[in-house]
Amino acid sequence: MNIVVVGSLNMDLVVRMPQIPRPGETLLGGVFKTFPGGKGANQAVAAARLGGQVTMIGCVGDDAFGREMRTTLAREGIDTTHVLIHPEAATGVALIQVDAQGQNSIAVASGANFCLTGAEVEKALQSIDEFDALVMPLETPLETIYAAAKIAAQRGAKVILNPAPAQVLEKDLLELVDVLLPNEYEIALMTGVPLQTPADTRRAAEKLLDLGVKNLLVTLGSHGSALFSPSAPETLIPAWLVRAVDTTAAGDCFVGALAVALCEGRSLQDAAKFASAAAALSVTREGAQPSLPRRSEVEQFLRERNM
Repeated sequence: MNIVVVGSLNMDLVVRMPQIPRPGETLLGGVFKTFPGGKGANQAVAAARLGGQVTMIGCVGDDAFGREMRTTLAREGIDTTHVLIHPEAATGVALIQVDAQGQNSIAVASGANFCLTGAEVEKALQSIDEFDALVMPLETPLETIYAAAKIAAQRGAKVILNPAPAQVLEKDLLELVDVLLPNEYEIALMTGVPLQTPADTRRAAEKLLDLGVKNLLVTLGSHGSALFSPSAPETLIPAWLVRAVDTTAAGDCFVGALAVALCEGRSLQDAAKFASAAAALSVTREGAQPSLPRRSEVEQFLRERNM
Protein backbone atom coordinates (compact mmCIF):
# COMPACT_ATOMS: atom_id res chain seq x y z
CA MET A 1 0.00 0.00 0.00
CA ASN A 2 1.48 3.32 -1.12
CA ILE A 3 0.60 6.41 0.89
CA VAL A 4 1.64 9.98 0.08
CA VAL A 5 1.65 12.59 2.84
CA VAL A 6 1.68 16.27 1.89
CA GLY A 7 2.27 18.25 5.04
CA SER A 8 4.36 19.90 7.69
CA LEU A 9 7.67 19.03 9.28
CA ASN A 10 8.37 20.76 12.60
CA MET A 11 10.83 20.35 15.40
CA ASP A 12 8.85 20.09 18.64
CA LEU A 13 10.31 21.96 21.62
CA VAL A 14 8.48 20.44 24.58
CA VAL A 15 8.26 21.57 28.21
CA ARG A 16 6.51 19.26 30.68
CA MET A 17 4.98 21.13 33.64
CA PRO A 18 2.59 20.25 36.49
CA GLN A 19 0.20 22.66 34.81
CA ILE A 20 0.18 24.90 31.74
CA PRO A 21 0.93 28.53 32.68
CA ARG A 22 -1.84 31.07 32.32
CA PRO A 23 -1.24 34.31 30.38
CA GLY A 24 1.28 36.43 32.29
CA GLU A 25 2.25 33.57 34.64
CA THR A 26 5.75 32.09 34.97
CA LEU A 27 6.19 28.58 36.38
CA LEU A 28 9.50 26.92 37.23
CA GLY A 29 10.42 23.24 37.36
CA GLY A 30 9.64 22.14 33.82
CA VAL A 31 11.53 19.42 31.94
CA PHE A 32 12.61 20.31 28.37
CA LYS A 33 13.05 17.91 25.43
CA THR A 34 13.12 18.13 21.64
CA PHE A 35 11.25 15.71 19.36
CA PRO A 36 10.81 15.56 15.57
CA GLY A 37 7.19 16.45 14.80
CA GLY A 38 4.83 18.39 12.58
CA LYS A 39 1.42 16.98 11.73
CA GLY A 40 2.47 15.84 8.27
CA ALA A 41 5.65 14.14 9.44
CA ASN A 42 3.84 12.57 12.40
CA GLN A 43 1.15 11.13 10.15
CA ALA A 44 3.80 9.82 7.77
CA VAL A 45 5.71 8.08 10.57
CA ALA A 46 2.50 6.65 12.03
CA ALA A 47 1.56 5.14 8.67
CA ALA A 48 5.07 3.80 8.05
CA ARG A 49 5.33 2.10 11.44
CA LEU A 50 1.99 0.41 10.82
CA GLY A 51 3.03 -1.07 7.49
CA GLY A 52 2.49 1.64 4.87
CA GLN A 53 4.96 2.45 2.10
CA VAL A 54 5.10 6.20 2.63
CA THR A 55 6.37 9.13 0.56
CA MET A 56 6.63 12.51 2.28
CA ILE A 57 6.18 15.78 0.39
CA GLY A 58 7.09 18.88 2.35
CA CYS A 59 9.63 21.62 2.92
CA VAL A 60 12.31 22.29 5.56
CA GLY A 61 14.92 24.98 6.04
CA ASP A 62 18.63 24.67 5.32
CA ASP A 63 19.42 24.25 9.02
CA ALA A 64 20.14 21.67 11.71
CA PHE A 65 16.45 21.03 12.45
CA GLY A 66 15.74 20.45 8.75
CA ARG A 67 18.60 17.98 8.40
CA GLU A 68 17.43 16.12 11.49
CA MET A 69 13.86 15.95 10.20
CA ARG A 70 14.94 14.43 6.87
CA THR A 71 17.25 11.95 8.61
CA THR A 72 14.55 10.89 11.06
CA LEU A 73 12.01 10.22 8.31
CA ALA A 74 14.51 8.29 6.22
CA ARG A 75 15.35 6.16 9.24
CA GLU A 76 11.65 5.16 9.38
CA GLY A 77 11.82 3.94 5.78
CA ILE A 78 9.95 6.97 4.43
CA ASP A 79 10.86 8.26 0.96
CA THR A 80 12.19 11.81 1.50
CA THR A 81 13.04 12.54 -2.14
CA HIS A 82 10.35 15.23 -2.20
CA VAL A 83 11.17 16.86 1.14
CA LEU A 84 12.52 20.10 -0.30
CA ILE A 85 15.12 22.36 1.31
CA HIS A 86 14.30 26.08 1.26
CA PRO A 87 17.46 28.21 1.33
CA GLU A 88 15.96 31.20 3.12
CA ALA A 89 13.21 29.97 5.48
CA ALA A 90 13.77 28.23 8.80
CA THR A 91 12.44 24.74 9.50
CA GLY A 92 9.08 24.88 11.27
CA VAL A 93 9.09 24.85 15.06
CA ALA A 94 6.33 23.95 17.55
CA LEU A 95 6.48 25.19 21.15
CA ILE A 96 4.55 22.65 23.22
CA GLN A 97 3.57 22.71 26.88
CA VAL A 98 2.31 19.46 28.42
CA ASP A 99 0.67 19.26 31.87
CA ALA A 100 0.57 16.42 34.40
CA GLN A 101 -2.64 15.03 32.83
CA GLY A 102 -1.05 14.82 29.40
CA GLN A 103 -3.00 17.75 27.94
CA ASN A 104 -1.10 20.26 25.85
CA SER A 105 -1.01 23.73 24.34
CA ILE A 106 0.91 24.31 21.10
CA ALA A 107 2.23 27.40 19.31
CA VAL A 108 3.69 26.87 15.82
CA ALA A 109 6.11 28.95 13.74
CA SER A 110 5.45 27.42 10.32
CA GLY A 111 8.62 28.62 8.59
CA ALA A 112 9.50 26.56 5.50
CA ASN A 113 6.22 24.64 5.62
CA PHE A 114 4.47 27.62 4.03
CA CYS A 115 7.04 27.78 1.23
CA LEU A 116 5.72 24.55 -0.32
CA THR A 117 3.95 25.51 -3.55
CA GLY A 118 1.23 23.84 -5.55
CA ALA A 119 3.59 23.57 -8.53
CA GLU A 120 6.16 21.72 -6.42
CA VAL A 121 3.54 19.28 -5.15
CA GLU A 122 2.21 18.68 -8.68
CA LYS A 123 5.73 17.93 -9.91
CA ALA A 124 6.33 15.52 -7.01
CA LEU A 125 3.04 13.67 -7.49
CA GLN A 126 3.59 13.35 -11.24
CA SER A 127 6.89 11.58 -10.53
CA ILE A 128 5.23 8.98 -8.27
CA ASP A 129 4.04 6.07 -10.37
CA GLU A 130 1.19 4.88 -8.16
CA PHE A 131 -0.31 5.66 -4.77
CA ASP A 132 -3.42 4.47 -2.97
CA ALA A 133 -4.05 7.35 -0.57
CA LEU A 134 -3.14 11.01 -0.12
CA VAL A 135 -3.02 12.21 3.48
CA MET A 136 -2.93 15.92 4.34
CA PRO A 137 -3.25 18.18 7.38
CA LEU A 138 -3.63 21.95 6.87
CA GLU A 139 -0.16 23.15 7.89
CA THR A 140 0.86 24.02 4.31
CA PRO A 141 -0.76 26.62 1.98
CA LEU A 142 -4.33 25.88 0.91
CA GLU A 143 -3.46 26.20 -2.78
CA THR A 144 -0.95 23.41 -2.22
CA ILE A 145 -3.58 21.24 -0.53
CA TYR A 146 -6.06 21.85 -3.34
CA ALA A 147 -3.50 21.07 -6.06
CA ALA A 148 -2.61 17.77 -4.40
CA ALA A 149 -6.25 16.79 -3.83
CA LYS A 150 -7.15 17.39 -7.48
CA ILE A 151 -4.34 15.16 -8.73
CA ALA A 152 -5.11 12.40 -6.23
CA ALA A 153 -8.80 12.42 -7.12
CA GLN A 154 -7.99 12.26 -10.84
CA ARG A 155 -5.73 9.25 -10.23
CA GLY A 156 -8.28 7.38 -8.12
CA ALA A 157 -6.44 7.65 -4.80
CA LYS A 158 -8.31 8.16 -1.53
CA VAL A 159 -8.07 11.76 -0.32
CA ILE A 160 -7.85 11.85 3.49
CA LEU A 161 -7.90 15.38 4.89
CA ASN A 162 -7.23 16.30 8.52
CA PRO A 163 -8.44 19.94 8.79
CA ALA A 164 -5.96 21.03 11.44
CA PRO A 165 -5.36 23.77 12.26
CA ALA A 166 -9.04 24.48 11.74
CA GLN A 167 -10.26 26.83 9.03
CA VAL A 168 -13.28 27.20 6.77
CA LEU A 169 -12.81 25.26 3.53
CA GLU A 170 -14.42 25.87 0.16
CA LYS A 171 -16.84 23.43 -1.45
CA ASP A 172 -14.45 22.88 -4.39
CA LEU A 173 -11.90 21.31 -2.03
CA LEU A 174 -14.38 19.43 0.18
CA GLU A 175 -15.90 17.71 -2.86
CA LEU A 176 -12.53 16.07 -3.50
CA VAL A 177 -12.29 14.60 0.02
CA ASP A 178 -13.07 10.92 0.63
CA VAL A 179 -12.59 11.09 4.41
CA LEU A 180 -12.54 14.31 6.44
CA LEU A 181 -11.08 13.94 9.95
CA PRO A 182 -11.80 16.95 12.19
CA ASN A 183 -11.95 17.01 15.97
CA GLU A 184 -14.78 18.73 17.89
CA TYR A 185 -13.13 22.15 17.89
CA GLU A 186 -12.29 21.96 14.19
CA ILE A 187 -15.76 20.92 13.01
CA ALA A 188 -17.33 23.68 15.12
CA LEU A 189 -15.07 26.32 13.56
CA MET A 190 -15.55 24.95 10.04
CA THR A 191 -19.35 25.00 10.24
CA GLY A 192 -20.12 27.75 12.76
CA VAL A 193 -22.13 25.24 14.84
CA PRO A 194 -21.18 25.35 18.56
CA LEU A 195 -20.98 21.79 19.86
CA GLN A 196 -22.80 21.36 23.16
CA THR A 197 -24.78 18.16 22.52
CA PRO A 198 -24.51 15.11 20.22
CA ALA A 199 -27.30 16.67 18.15
CA ASP A 200 -25.02 19.66 17.48
CA THR A 201 -22.31 17.32 16.20
CA ARG A 202 -24.80 15.68 13.83
CA ARG A 203 -25.98 19.09 12.59
CA ALA A 204 -22.39 20.21 11.93
CA ALA A 205 -21.64 16.92 10.17
CA GLU A 206 -24.66 17.30 7.91
CA LYS A 207 -23.43 20.74 6.86
CA LEU A 208 -20.12 19.30 5.69
CA LEU A 209 -21.73 16.31 3.98
CA ASP A 210 -24.01 18.74 2.12
CA LEU A 211 -20.86 20.46 0.83
CA GLY A 212 -19.74 17.24 -0.83
CA VAL A 213 -17.57 15.43 1.73
CA LYS A 214 -18.05 11.71 1.12
CA ASN A 215 -17.32 10.50 4.67
CA LEU A 216 -16.78 12.36 7.92
CA LEU A 217 -15.04 10.95 10.99
CA VAL A 218 -15.15 13.32 13.97
CA THR A 219 -12.65 12.51 16.71
CA LEU A 220 -14.05 13.16 20.19
CA GLY A 221 -11.02 12.64 22.45
CA SER A 222 -11.74 10.29 25.33
CA HIS A 223 -15.28 9.79 23.94
CA GLY A 224 -13.99 8.06 20.81
CA SER A 225 -15.11 9.10 17.33
CA ALA A 226 -18.31 9.47 15.33
CA LEU A 227 -18.64 8.34 11.71
CA PHE A 228 -21.07 10.10 9.35
CA SER A 229 -21.79 9.41 5.69
CA PRO A 230 -24.75 10.23 3.40
CA SER A 231 -25.65 6.56 2.89
CA ALA A 232 -25.44 5.17 6.46
CA PRO A 233 -26.60 6.04 9.98
CA GLU A 234 -24.22 7.69 12.43
CA THR A 235 -21.81 5.20 14.01
CA LEU A 236 -19.97 5.75 17.29
CA ILE A 237 -16.54 4.17 17.77
CA PRO A 238 -15.57 4.10 21.46
CA ALA A 239 -12.15 5.12 22.73
CA TRP A 240 -9.92 2.79 24.74
CA LEU A 241 -9.39 3.58 28.42
CA VAL A 242 -5.66 4.15 29.01
CA ARG A 243 -3.55 6.34 31.27
CA ALA A 244 -2.62 9.41 29.21
CA VAL A 245 0.93 10.75 29.51
CA ASP A 246 1.09 13.01 26.44
CA THR A 247 -1.67 13.55 23.88
CA THR A 248 0.47 15.61 21.48
CA ALA A 249 0.39 13.26 18.44
CA ALA A 250 -2.73 11.21 19.19
CA GLY A 251 -4.74 12.78 16.38
CA ASP A 252 -1.88 12.34 13.91
CA CYS A 253 -1.50 8.70 14.94
CA PHE A 254 -5.22 8.18 14.33
CA VAL A 255 -4.97 9.70 10.84
CA GLY A 256 -1.94 7.64 9.80
CA ALA A 257 -3.44 4.42 11.16
CA LEU A 258 -6.75 5.07 9.43
CA ALA A 259 -4.98 5.56 6.09
CA VAL A 260 -3.15 2.25 6.43
CA ALA A 261 -6.28 0.34 7.39
CA LEU A 262 -8.32 1.82 4.52
CA CYS A 263 -5.57 0.97 2.03
CA GLU A 264 -5.74 -2.61 3.30
CA GLY A 265 -9.37 -2.71 2.22
CA ARG A 266 -11.02 -2.43 5.64
CA SER A 267 -14.36 -0.70 6.01
CA LEU A 268 -14.26 2.82 7.41
CA GLN A 269 -15.77 1.57 10.67
CA ASP A 270 -13.17 -1.18 11.09
CA ALA A 271 -10.40 1.21 10.08
CA ALA A 272 -11.56 3.65 12.76
CA LYS A 273 -11.42 0.91 15.40
CA PHE A 274 -7.85 0.07 14.39
CA ALA A 275 -6.92 3.77 14.41
CA SER A 276 -8.47 4.20 17.85
CA ALA A 277 -6.26 1.44 19.24
CA ALA A 278 -3.13 2.98 17.71
CA ALA A 279 -4.02 6.41 19.11
CA ALA A 280 -4.69 4.94 22.57
CA LEU A 281 -1.20 3.47 22.63
CA SER A 282 0.35 6.76 21.51
CA VAL A 283 -0.99 8.78 24.45
CA THR A 284 0.72 6.46 26.94
CA ARG A 285 4.16 7.74 25.81
CA GLU A 286 6.05 11.02 25.62
CA GLY A 287 6.73 12.99 22.48
CA ALA A 288 5.16 13.15 19.05
CA GLN A 289 6.96 10.67 16.81
CA PRO A 290 8.55 8.66 19.65
CA SER A 291 5.03 7.86 20.91
CA LEU A 292 3.79 6.35 17.64
CA PRO A 293 3.29 2.56 17.91
CA ARG A 294 4.42 -0.19 15.56
CA ARG A 295 2.07 -2.69 13.93
CA SER A 296 2.93 -5.53 16.31
CA GLU A 297 2.10 -3.34 19.32
CA VAL A 298 -1.33 -2.38 17.98
CA GLU A 299 -2.14 -5.99 17.13
CA GLN A 300 -1.09 -7.12 20.61
CA PHE A 301 -3.15 -4.32 22.16
CA LEU A 302 -6.23 -5.53 20.27
CA ARG A 303 -5.59 -9.20 21.04
CA GLU A 304 -5.38 -8.46 24.76
CA ARG A 305 -8.79 -6.82 24.52
CA ASN A 306 -10.30 -9.67 22.45
CA MET A 307 -10.68 -7.55 19.31
